[in-house]
Amino acid sequence: MVERWIADSELSTRYPIYTRANVGEVFPDPVTPLTRDTGIWLAELGWRDAWERLGAFDLAEFDPDEIEQLGIAGGYCYLNASLIRLFGERAPGLSAAAMDEQFFGAQPGIPPYEEQPGDVDLAKSEKIGQTFGWALTTEDLPELIDDQIVTRRLRDERPDLTRLTDRELVDRYFDLMDAHFRDLFAHHIFMSYMATLPVGILTAMAAAVGDPSLMMRLIGGLGEVDSAAPSIAMWDMGRVVAESPPLTAEFDKGITGLHDRLRASADESAAKLCSMLDEFMYSYGSRGPNEWEMRSPTWETEPDLALAAVDRMRLSPLGAAPVAQNSRMATDREELAAQLTEALQGDPETQGTFVSAVRAARVFLPGRERSKTNAIRMLHECRMTLRELGRRMVESGAFDEVEDYGMLRKVEMTGEFLADPHAFTDIIRTRRAQYAELQALEPPFVFVGEPDFPAAWIRRDAIKVAKLAPGESLTGLSGCPGVAEGRARVVLDSHDPTALEPGDVLVAPITDPSWTPLFVPACAVVVDVGALQSHAIIVSRELGIPCVVSVTGATKAIPDGAMVRVDGSTGTVTVL
Repeated sequence: MVERWIADSELSTRYPIYTRANVGEVFPDPVTPLTRDTGIWLAELGWRDAWERLGAFDLAEFDPDEIEQLGIAGGYCYLNASLIRLFGERAPGLSAAAMDEQFFGAQPGIPPYEEQPGDVDLAKSEKIGQTFGWALTTEDLPELIDDQIVTRRLRDERPDLTRLTDRELVDRYFDLMDAHFRDLFAHHIFMSYMATLPVGILTAMAAAVGDPSLMMRLIGGLGEVDSAAPSIAMWDMGRVVAESPPLTAEFDKGITGLHDRLRASADESAAKLCSMLDEFMYSYGSRGPNEWEMRSPTWETEPDLALAAVDRMRLSPLGAAPVAQNSRMATDREELAAQLTEALQGDPETQGTFVSAVRAARVFLPGRERSKTNAIRMLHECRMTLRELGRRMVESGAFDEVEDYGMLRKVEMTGEFLADPHAFTDIIRTRRAQYAELQALEPPFVFVGEPDFPAAWIRRDAIKVAKLAPGESLTGLSGCPGVAEGRARVVLDSHDPTALEPGDVLVAPITDPSWTPLFVPACAVVVDVGALQSHAIIVSRELGIPCVVSVTGATKAIPDGAMVRVDGSTGTVTVL
């Protein structure tokens, strides 16, 4: 068993608490060497830029040569909980506990916050307060529109990659990363922290009146949430399939090879669907599972992944249309906000805070998702560039898999690799085998200082959890209000959702944009991990689907096929 993965980083002694919470959704698998040397390092620098812009930290508080906000141990990426908690303590109106709730959820094992020398910094608290004041009054985020224009242009101007030399492909990858990723990621992190402000204010107000569900209703159906947008396009494709007997027959044959069968079909409805699919791929092809990792597939690289979601949607009733669901949530939000604003007329100060928080939620929650989409769109152009290099290396016998480029270090790819690719074949095979060993393990959810070695970690397939009996419940974090009953379908891989039928309860280990379309046919969503800023909650609120996250062990404890009740307001899941 590999004890130290080549991509592992040094860990901070000043900020010693690391957690898989939140980042486990972003990096469910181990980090590859190339992603560590480029994406993770640039993300670290971007995160520091965001902290400085917020006023929470000075760049001098960080080690200039080592990763600190992020960390890689045993191959797995961790968030530094100490830094995020410290921001909560320095920020007016927030706390370490508030940051735990929004980012980490109800997960076990995180020790209580303990103040350290230097944590209290009144000058930084004042600067954060000024930033918060701006956030509560701004109406739009033009920098995200600028980023959107730039990253869409990268897609529009993608060259014919087959005509570039190997050296030009490598140079293009590093040039794109160096030119764009640090700033795009800094914008994403800044927007993420700004989104905590209105959520925190509304959470406190809802708790004060004894109805936590009010907060969830006040940030539902916001619209313009980029990670929910693909579901609408997929829904339209699903309707085309449902209305066409020839297409229905093709989908009934199964997903494997479906894309090729559609392209080869002479049926008019197949041609129409392929045209819609081309438009979809141009706009949303960058999304997929584990999309921050350069080796991972996307909807463009594996179209059958997208068609698998369309396949589930085609079976859904018209009433499940995501646009209609979003409209219902938006109407409820607007009516509730108007009612509460009127009810607060006797307290102008509280009323003003409430109105500002509702407005900021409309700006920054969609803004957070847009900032992520911009970064992912740019990363996908990098991915497509390296996939062309990988394709050539497979043809020459230097690679076994197109994605083997991820197993190279930056210094190798920019140095000796191109001169003699075959010299790295055995090195890559060894690393790929080590990667697979780590991928089979369950890393510790949280650790302080240094984690155990991977040899001490349990294999995922050896984890045993007792199944819930009828009448027993699990409790997690309320995501989207509402109650739904349906048959539990435990889906462990978004690549293969064929067991999920309309009206089922989707029970998943994590969710990312590749899972989003599966929310549409589901009557409710239950996720092992997650917090208030989790992807599952953001999307479920747009679609009006009861959701409970941070349900530890749900995918193992809930029997597949059992009838369950999901209460998105109380955060409980009960086996019926």
